[in-house]
Amino acid sequence: LLHPFFFFFFFFFFTYFFLHTSMESPTKLAIVQKVIGRTGSRGQVTQVRVKFLDDQNRLIMRNVKGPVREGDILALMETEREARRLR
Repeated sequence: LLHPFFFFFFFFFFTYFFLHTSMESPTKLAIVQKVIGRTGSRGQVTQVRVKFLDDQNRLIMRNVKGPVREGDILALMETEREARRLR
């Protein structure tokens, strides 16, 4: 049998680890400039062009699952990847 303190330490360590890694890469806010089209096997993903609120000159294409329209603000966890163009 394991000591009860082990479970406390295990929980504390993983909670700290996940909170610490999430603080290293904060979300970036981006506003939807244009809805380009639907993609996915059943059209469940919308491709949009977004402009970052902190860097007004940067525009990228992203895939969004769920309802989205022009003017919406997205919180992007990862901002380096760009979606491929629709065919």
